[in-house]
Amino acid sequence: MKLIMRSEFDNLRKNPLHSYESDVNGEKQIVKIFHDGALIAKKVTLKKSIRYFGAYGYQQFLTDESG
Repeated sequence: MKLIMRSEFDNLRKNPLHSYESDVNGEKQIVKIFHDGALIAKKVTLKKSIRYFGAYGYQQFLTDESG
C-alpha cells in the first residue's frame, strides 16, 4: 500500500459499489474500503495524525467527479 490523497480516499468511500468497515482500538481508528471483498484503501487515525493508504491499482476504482 502507498500513501494517497484524502480526495482520492473520499472518492473511493462514496462509491456505492464499495463497502467499508470501521474499527477502533484505543486511540487508533482504521477505516477500510473493499471492492468485491478485496481491500483497496484504508484510513488510519492515531491521535491527531491521519494517513490514507491505497492498495496497488486503486486508481482503477476511482470515479470521475468532473461531470
